[in-house]
Amino acid sequence: MVSKKSGLQGRESQATTLTLLALWDLGGLKAEVKKSDLTKRIIRTHEKAKDYQGIFEGLQQAGAIAIAIHKRVTNISLTDKGVQMLGEGLQSHDFQFEGYQVGAKVANALVQWIRQKKGAAIASVTPEQKAQENAIASYDEFKSVVLEVYDKLNQNHSLDDLVPIYRLRREIGDRVSRTDFNTWLLEMQKNDIIQLIGGEMTDITPDKAEDSITTKLSGLRYYAKRLSSAN
Repeated sequence: MVSKKSGLQGRESQATTLTLLALWDLGGLKAEVKKSDLTKRIIRTHEKAKDYQGIFEGLQQAGAIAIAIHKRVTNISLTDKGVQMLGEGLQSHDFQFEGYQVGAKVANALVQWIRQKKGAAIASVTPEQKAQENAIASYDEFKSVVLEVYDKLNQNHSLDDLVPIYRLRREIGDRVSRTDFNTWLLEMQKNDIIQLIGGEMTDITPDKAEDSITTKLSGLRYYAKRLSSAN
């Protein structure tokens, strides 16, 4: 149970984390924040500004905050080390709210922290990682994807059941290697699921030809036609 006496309420580790959170929420990572403004944000019932002096000193010694005085006004800024300590403090099993209500400012700061970290995690995923996560690993999966892409292209672009192979390849993209695309597409023809057709392509270019497919017996094939027996 939290003491009702004056002085720092709760655990010092908790107060330290909440101090870093408040400084981060006030924009301390980008600009200096007046110590008085930060103190007003963090002090709770039965606490005084002087109760946090030890916390400020500890954070400064740890390199988590920087303190500067301009025209007798004390300003505090958050360092990268401070952001790291904040993250570690929030994830610690020892961090919990004990014996008092969480104010709206603290709750909103936590929400903003979660949103930012979630956004950063999403942004950090590279295109290569995304491709690996969605990689096509088997012929059966490839067949399903090809038929789905075929139907979408055929319907959306009125292709009269002749879908250019290069468009299939580019639509599927890095989810499958060029070798697997060629091998599995030829297997689909062997299994009478699609028919690969040559003929002419009026807007053919070297890159479109390269993204088409070559068969051993019939040479270059430009189009894929879904057979009625395909399922």
